[in-house]
Amino acid sequence: MNSNAPSILPLQARGLRYEAGGTVLIKDMSFRLECGSRTVILGHNGAGKSLLLRLCHGLIQPSAGTLTWEGAAAAAIDDPAAHQAMVFQRPVMLRRTAAENVDYALRLRKVPAAERRRLVADALRRTKLHRHADRQARTLSFGEQQRLALARAWAMQPHILFLDEPTASLDPAVTRSIEELINAIHERGAKIVMSTHDLGQARRLADDILFLHRGRLLAQAPAAAFLDRPDSDAARAFIAGELYW
Repeated sequence: MNSNAPSILPLQARGLRYEAGGTVLIKDMSFRLECGSRTVILGHNGAGKSLLLRLCHGLIQPSAGTLTWEGAAAAAIDDPAAHQAMVFQRPVMLRRTAAENVDYALRLRKVPAAERRRLVADALRRTKLHRHADRQARTLSFGEQQRLALARAWAMQPHILFLDEPTASLDPAVTRSIEELINAIHERGAKIVMSTHDLGQARRLADDILFLHRGRLLAQAPAAAFLDRPDSDAARAFIAGELYW
């Protein structure tokens, strides 16, 4: 994405609530996501991190509240969904080659064939997967599949990239390569919104933090302020590695 181009951001959430099976899982959250920064969503397992990402990305609908892409309205962008991408903890791979996985995402966006070929080649080169272009995606290692998911995101040039625990279960060397790719996509102009429970990763990547606890948003703050000066018992316990219920 060209950093000077119109953006669908900011995203404004007001009174966001999500209920399933009679249980409220996301409880009346309000926050604003601005352009530019890398936002990390922190919290224990079950805090609501993945649900919040899916709500923001439009994969599920809130039970109450609103999500408004304010930049899209200002720039007359009709389809904000066309300017978003998401990478899951377990990447979704089609039964196609690595190159075809990237190409398919672009075809869905109706990118012309010649442009698709250029974008696919560039994305695979950027993610160091060009030698695997003709391999079946599902035969790649887990780390390579995660890089392929990021290659798809790179090719689509999203305004915002959602990432759900993208380095869970990866070794340190592969984690570092994934983080480098995330930073490269950010430097290209995309807003990063990523969930993790890894404090070290949060310190390396976050500009600002959303801290969730049992479905509630307890803090939205600059990363250094939250990590070094937490202002709630739940946040202090999380940073100390303690259980808090």
